[in-house]
Amino acid sequence: MLSKGVDSHCHVFDTTLFPYASDAAYRPPPHEAGSKEQLAAVLDAHGLSHALLVNPTSGYGYDNQCMIAAIQASRGRFKGIARVRADTGERALTELRDAGVIGVRLDLITDGVAVLHDPSMPRLLAHVRDMGWQVQVQCERDQLHEAVAPLKTARVPLVFDHCGRPDAERGVSQPGFQALLEFGREGHAVKLSGPFRFFNAFSPSADIEAFIHALIDAFTPQRCVWGSDWPFLRMPMRMDYGPVLANLERWFPDEADRQQVLWHTPARLFGFA
Repeated sequence: MLSKGVDSHCHVFDTTLFPYASDAAYRPPPHEAGSKEQLAAVLDAHGLSHALLVNPTSGYGYDNQCMIAAIQASRGRFKGIARVRADTGERALTELRDAGVIGVRLDLITDGVAVLHDPSMPRLLAHVRDMGWQVQVQCERDQLHEAVAPLKTARVPLVFDHCGRPDAERGVSQPGFQALLEFGREGHAVKLSGPFRFFNAFSPSADIEAFIHALIDAFTPQRCVWGSDWPFLRMPMRMDYGPVLANLERWFPDEADRQQVLWHTPARLFGFA
């Protein structure tokens, strides 16, 4: 029997029905991809009831069709975060909302911080705000330090992917990570996902745990969620779902805190029942 729990960051791929975009910078090979059926099986095996899908920049870019199909087939188990261009109009956003999308992702790693200064961006963020959506931000190293002003001006709920992807060798005092902690103190949310995505994550001098503890302190379990980043694209070594999920027991030894991060917080933020 499934317990209540949300994987707050994962992706789906189905190249049979939804071929990769012709201009995709990276096309996941078959052994990296994972369909909606495979994701459901993984969630079932680990006792998780729901998942937040993030449209992947790899493979699909701004094409959200594969993710939408997975959401619509899930009968409420999945919701989604779309990738959209800055000039996307209100009608297209409304169609995404009606299909189960609850926000948009800004990928500053792929698009650069400059995308926040696109002339169309204020209008897009105004639509997001009016729809009651959220913006999920992927950034790396000190990008967030550069992005503070436009993100604060947006006045939308922010969720930061993969712990902000700091440089694992530089410590918690680096400017980008300090900017992330400040967003936490201001009431935004963070995904305790993808510590293997940190810059220099596999360096012998990497200190991942210091970042996790600082995030938990700044965001508190009421604004932390957990995500697997399944199916683990572009990794230098094999990743398995179970050990990634098991991090929660070390990071949150208190069972009530674990349940807060795994269910209560994501259910509130993402609207799962």
